[in-house]
Amino acid sequence: MWSYLVRRFVQAIFILFIITMLCFVLTRLSSDPMAQYANKPGISAADKERIAQSLGLDKPMPVQYVRWLGLALQGDLGNSFFSKQPVLDMIKQRLPMTLVLMITAEIFIILVSLVLGLVAAVKQYSFVDNLITTLSFIGFSMPIFFIALGCIMLFAVKFKQWGLPYLPTGADIWNPKDPVEMIRHLVMPVFCLVAIQTAGYSRFLRTSILEVLGLDYVRTARAKGLTERVTLYKHAFRNAILPFVTIIGLDIPFLMGGALVTESVFTWPGMGRLFWEYAGRGDYPVVLGVLLLTSTGVVFFTIIVDLLYTVIDPRIRLS
Repeated sequence: MWSYLVRRFVQAIFILFIITMLCFVLTRLSSDPMAQYANKPGISAADKERIAQSLGLDKPMPVQYVRWLGLALQGDLGNSFFSKQPVLDMIKQRLPMTLVLMITAEIFIILVSLVLGLVAAVKQYSFVDNLITTLSFIGFSMPIFFIALGCIMLFAVKFKQWGLPYLPTGADIWNPKDPVEMIRHLVMPVFCLVAIQTAGYSRFLRTSILEVLGLDYVRTARAKGLTERVTLYKHAFRNAILPFVTIIGLDIPFLMGGALVTESVFTWPGMGRLFWEYAGRGDYPVVLGVLLLTSTGVVFFTIIVDLLYTVIDPRIRLS
């Protein structure tokens, strides 16, 4: 096991090096932080040169990358070009709000997907299965911004007009430390994320369960006289859930990156909105900080998922 972990850890370092290099190059080529000074009157060429020097933009790109990587390894992600704040402090401010939103959504996504996938598989081709399938296709095909705007129109605007208890849109000023206000502001973003993700996950789980139910060892369990419940939960479900664990495991790191569209529509002060706001300004220290956090999570959670395989399915060995 230890040799496997050491090997995977070395691979992770190499992969992260490639990812950071690609992200740095693509981010620098996609925007120019000095563009904001192009048409400003009163700023001479000498002033622009001094600004570029202060931001480290006067050096060749490979030198900029090595300097940024060296500081990042020391825990210094640099300062934002616009807010002048340390990027690490900006991430620390936004990350808790993103984790509250995304962890809440992920819990509901897993629970609802498991229930819908199991029911649809057990009651294959029944009315319930057809209903779940129809709703899943509708949810999967609708863009999240459409669902988000529809929720705002119905639960915030129309409910208020009809004199019913309504939900806030996020545009109002609220105190995140108030648990009641936090829950009220969480309802619609969480619903949108659950509606989109559950649609795909439940279909994936249904297919996986049906595939396992047709295997020889499941038929053997039934031939021994085991009940359908024991056959499903003790023999079929553990093997059918392995691909589902893979998807969830790869999803978890993206929780730290936030939900860009959802956070933007509902003005949720999280990582996705932070990324969107500063990417449009060409503020690459902030963009790279968010990308570094997300990519590091993806690489290391992949290793954790591999370790979980051995717990869920004893037939799998790391050797």
